[in-house]
Amino acid sequence: MPPDKIYKTVRQYNKEPIPAEDMQKLQDIAKDYKKVKNYVYERFGGIGSLYKLYPGYTVQNEMTKAGLREELGMPSVYFYLAVFDALGDIKCQWTNTKSKILKLAGHNKGFTEEEKHYLRFLLKVNNAFEAVLNGKPIVLTHEIQKQYDMLIKKVEVKRLQNYLCRQVRKYHTRLHTDTAEGFSITERAYRYADHGIYISVKEKRKRIFVLLTDQNQYKNQLYVKLYPEQDNIELQVPIQVTVRKHMDYINDVGVALGMRTMFTTDEGQRYGRKLGDYQTEYADWLRKQTGTYMRNKADNPGRKKYKNRKKRYEERLHSYINQELNLFLKNEKPRTIYIPKLPKPQAGGVNKRMNHYNTLWQRGYICTRLKQKCREQSVEIIEVIGKDISKECSCCGSMGQKKDSIFICPSCGYQVDEKINAAQNAKKRGQGERRLY
Repeated sequence: MPPDKIYKTVRQYNKEPIPAEDMQKLQDIAKDYKKVKNYVYERFGGIGSLYKLYPGYTVQNEMTKAGLREELGMPSVYFYLAVFDALGDIKCQWTNTKSKILKLAGHNKGFTEEEKHYLRFLLKVNNAFEAVLNGKPIVLTHEIQKQYDMLIKKVEVKRLQNYLCRQVRKYHTRLHTDTAEGFSITERAYRYADHGIYISVKEKRKRIFVLLTDQNQYKNQLYVKLYPEQDNIELQVPIQVTVRKHMDYINDVGVALGMRTMFTTDEGQRYGRKLGDYQTEYADWLRKQTGTYMRNKADNPGRKKYKNRKKRYEERLHSYINQELNLFLKNEKPRTIYIPKLPKPQAGGVNKRMNHYNTLWQRGYICTRLKQKCREQSVEIIEVIGKDISKECSCCGSMGQKKDSIFICPSCGYQVDEKINAAQNAKKRGQGERRLY
């Protein structure tokens, strides 16, 4: 059952340029925030600290005793946020490592089903996983211990545990960050007033004032992102919104993504027809600016104008994408959307200009925004296998040919626009057994 509320991120911006002195104070916090995170990454990112990660109070207590906060002169409200931010990053890194190993083990033809089951057990039970990596005996609660004892009767335990340790050494890396672009902040360290926000700094009982472009006020944990070259900041605020449920959203819609036209539906409707024009204009300008910069790099005083104009291009492009996504949902009234999972961008190619366009294709942003908007509107998205989706005939399933953007099936004679054929296949696969999830 879909949730009644979800989180989305809203953004606030400064109305006037941040004075250099105030920006330096914010940068000092960001630099210390980075130092604390790197300290936590280095000290608690290895296998020896696995047992300390949950629920995390052991890490907090050790960081308090380490004396790093006093050494940096950092307010506790920022210090402990940096600690728990880093702790969350480490947990995510371990989750990614486990997922990678789980996938590899599942595709390993040298393992029996019982051996795969044993590896899955180790990867999902934290105490067992930590014990294996640190060479300790596996001691579990009574019920789970009974399951473990049943598993080890059918497998070669030592071999599988060695395999797990090898894969962790191969794929798990300790995190490190070299950027100090911002920091998190709780309500204790800021206050909305006077059409702006007061933010605490490292000096005791001192706050800097930032005039904002809106008068909205929040009581959430914020993230302050710094843009010192533009004398700007961005406040990122996670807020909870109610999911809208539409009784008239009853349609099942297959879609195909494109570089020139953003969406084509299985019934031939098109959305984002100007996407290609926007992207071409942006890509041509970017190529021209890059060439000019490289030719005059030695005498170039800076790239402030370039970055500002690039940001305007991206904002215009993103605004158009969101506008067309809203129109798509309003017109199509989908209950379920079937969309092909696209392959990863491929390197190389014969045409450098086209390679550049492919690189700047906003497909990741489009999919992210579509998923967010669908969550807000209680619309289900189903991704389907994308292999040969534009080459397969949506009528008879035979392999066809594409000529001048028209799909032609030699078996049944079906002819249709290639994007419409791909969208029809997406819907057909989604309603069959070729969905991803």
